[in-house]
Amino acid sequence: MTEENGAQPAGGQVFSIEKIYLKDASLEVPNAPGIFLEPQQPAIEVQVTTRGVQLGGTLYEAMLTVTLTARAAEKTVFLVEASQAAIFQIDGFSPEEVQGLLGIGCPNAIFPYVRETIANLVNRAGFPTINLAPVNFEQLFRQQLAQAAAAQVAAPSPGTVN
Repeated sequence: MTEENGAQPAGGQVFSIEKIYLKDASLEVPNAPGIFLEPQQPAIEVQVTTRGVQLGGTLYEAMLTVTLTARAAEKTVFLVEASQAAIFQIDGFSPEEVQGLLGIGCPNAIFPYVRETIANLVNRAGFPTINLAPVNFEQLFRQQLAQAAAAQVAAPSPGTVN
């Protein structure tokens, strides 16, 4: 983290949040108002995706998107999606460490904000608040790395003949 006076710490590494913001949000209740008259407990499906891009220099945008779908008896009760993002200053780290920060550290910092956004949207739609369970972003990041490596192995190299 940067020190109060804006100077770099002794190690020369900087990892700080410059701005947190809601980039996109949507809410659908396609079967309202009838869905409110059905007493069924919906099944909840949660999808989490992360993305990180360099904005220039030492500034990066990290985005965490959560899609929550509730279904009951083949009907969609509600669908809510929120993309929470932040601008981070990341300096003094190797490229591999930067990728780890974008895939693990940044989503961990953003998660409480997207969790609150999802809970508020679901509640405003007339449903009981849903609090998302914690996410293991390290495991998610490692799965993404493994999938990317597998995709590279499966794809033929340019110039090869099958």
